[in-house]
Amino acid sequence: MLLVRGECVVADRYLRVLDDGPIPADMPVIIPAARFIADIEDVSRREAPTGVLWPNSRRVSELAPHLDRVALIALEFPSFRDGRAYSQARVLREQYGFRGELRATGNVLRDQFLFLLRAGFDSFEVEKESDAAAFAAAVERYSVFYQPAADRRISALQARLRHTPQTLAGARERV
Repeated sequence: MLLVRGECVVADRYLRVLDDGPIPADMPVIIPAARFIADIEDVSRREAPTGVLWPNSRRVSELAPHLDRVALIALEFPSFRDGRAYSQARVLREQYGFRGELRATGNVLRDQFLFLLRAGFDSFEVEKESDAAAFAAAVERYSVFYQPAADRRISALQARLRHTPQTLAGARERV
């Protein structure tokens, strides 16, 4: 798998550890959710960054008390038709204030890149290098959005209000 971040393909510095594999102490790792929760005390003592592979069938509220121990959360898309990880990303960003890296993994299609960004994802695991170019094109395609989202970009209304010298209250008074 290739990792797309910031409109380019980058090397993944995280090592994926299986359920029962040894966890190296000195390098960033991604461990499965069940192991992360079961070994939370051991994980807390690690000095290297720890990531967790979180399935979309599991509630992120289970992870919420441990967000300060996580540098990366990889949310799974088992199928392009299964969008539960979008909701998980929004909840992690907007309700729980997670500021670490959110990674989309699994069946991630280039058509979804912009929506993934808007939901709060920072990086994407893709199969083809050409997907990085498609990602860059998707990011550049739109500059204005009507809906507020987890990517912290201002909406069209917010931008308009910032650049209008009169406030809505002032406009109402003149009518």
